[in-house]
Amino acid sequence: MNPIKRRAIFERLRAANETPTTELDYASPFELLVAVVLSAQATDKGVNRATQKLFAVANTPAAFVRLGVIGLTPFITSIGLFRTKAKNLVALSERLLREHHGEVPDSRDALEALPGVGRKTANVMLNTAFGQETIAVDTHIFRVSNRTRIAPGTTVREVEGKLMKFVPLEFHRNAHHWLILHGRYICVARTPKCPACVIRDLCEFPRKTATIPAARAGLG
Repeated sequence: MNPIKRRAIFERLRAANETPTTELDYASPFELLVAVVLSAQATDKGVNRATQKLFAVANTPAAFVRLGVIGLTPFITSIGLFRTKAKNLVALSERLLREHHGEVPDSRDALEALPGVGRKTANVMLNTAFGQETIAVDTHIFRVSNRTRIAPGTTVREVEGKLMKFVPLEFHRNAHHWLILHGRYICVARTPKCPACVIRDLCEFPRKTATIPAARAGLG
């Protein structure tokens, strides 16, 4: 894909949604960190349902440590891998208290040193909580980047590297959000909703759909 077409794609995504953001509910960097850790192999809606009750009881590292794994687990049993996530959330809370005065750090190395926090989670935190120009690559962004040919790659890290290299700098701050929302609602996995796509004519996917099945379009 050439630079002119790539820029046009992001200009259209920006025109359609000037201020994109995460669909996770949060009121502090720590709440966002908890939500992002829980969101692995889970939907944002499912995470929000769980954290609505959880954050009413505990929403700081100290409160999570007081809850402990046994106290935390009942709030997140609807989330995939909840046992492992409960252990990681308590452990990372302990580390935040011990090493960061209870604050979520704004550096990649410090974030990735926390239990249960990998590169994708760190990228989300750096971008959404701290305003840094990172691009986190999840399953939606990986699919959209390859399908459209914006940044094709065989691994998540390769796609991330190409997005950081080829996406114009002015779009870095919001690219993650535009791409994830596009993949979640338009460029979906099974049958992409090409007729409703604002970048249909710019996308290089060779098997564009001509119609949207009613059930998958939310019409039946």
